Amino acid sequence: MMNRWHVLKRLMPLLVGMVLLLSACGRADLSTLRPQGPVAEEQFGLMKLTIMIMVLVVLVVFAIAVYVIIRFRRRPGDKTIPVQVEGNHKLEIIWTVIPIVLLIILGVPTVKSVFGLAKDYTHDSKAIQIHVTAHQYWWEFEYPNLGVKTAQELIIPNDAVISVAAKTADVLHSFWIPSLAGKTDTNPGGNVNTMYFEAPKTGVYLGKCAELCGPSHSLMDFKVKVVDRASFDRWVAAMKNPVQLPDNQQVADLLNKQCLSCHAIGDKGVQLYPNLTGIGSRQAVAGILVNTDKPEYKNEGSVEDNLKRWIKDPQKVKPGTLMPKVDLTDDQIDAIAKYLAGLKLEY
Repeated sequence: MMNRWHVLKRLMPLLVGMVLLLSACGRADLSTLRPQGPVAEEQFGLMKLTIMIMVLVVLVVFAIAVYVIIRFRRRPGDKTIPVQVEGNHKLEIIWTVIPIVLLIILGVPTVKSVFGLAKDYTHDSKAIQIHVTAHQYWWEFEYPNLGVKTAQELIIPNDAVISVAAKTADVLHSFWIPSLAGKTDTNPGGNVNTMYFEAPKTGVYLGKCAELCGPSHSLMDFKVKVVDRASFDRWVAAMKNPVQLPDNQQVADLLNKQCLSCHAIGDKGVQLYPNLTGIGSRQAVAGILVNTDKPEYKNEGSVEDNLKRWIKDPQKVKPGTLMPKVDLTDDQIDAIAKYLAGLKLEY
């Protein structure tokens, strides 16, 4: 018994250290424990209720177990058979009724929230309608009532309900903004799933794919940028403005041949793959290369550097992506990256 106690004393500091270390993992904008909107707050409330019930049950069961072990342990010399409680109707009723009561306490608010959060806003004229299409490994956002389509960065106002209709263009994915709302699967064909959420606090929130969809599943990130209504209106207008191609004709021809055959920039090109309008003012390139002038991690860099890195070898950044490695010289890559980095939207 003493040897076991010594082993436990040695393991305790290690376990405590692991708990403290793991508690520091993750990001504030990628946590369901820090809700930033009414939908997320309601879901968090259900989570807290569930956890409290589980903790209560565990504490009571352990307390009873410890009491029974100590109170009814076999004493030295005691050869008697303990009193058998099998068939004790009172005990059976007690341990049957208690779980039923706990299930009712948990079930009533759960059912209420499930039906409440299933409200359909797809025909609400006041809501911002967004069609989400998941691709390997990027996100397409279309605003059908506003005539705007973009990718990787969802811009929304802070004063409206956001109505989402989600589907996939290939395999199964799952649309998830942890701080704002729960997950919604994206299915193929005409099987469109709907959801809604609100984001009253301006800021940038991280979104993820929550369904294993291939080798770059963990890299299928997107950003949700919440702005005030005036900024949102300016963004919509800026997205519709014509875009000027480079004055250098060689670079313009290169863009027409290598980029605009698959991508759209303003009123030019084809929207088969991510719309590049305003890519210079986005939070990230390809959803995973974070744009910053003070990089600290390997997935960070300036907009121009991230664009060079992505164009040079997309498969190295996102294995399995459909973006091919284009046969370009370093000078051509530099020219394209410089032009795209300059595509900024002022809103």
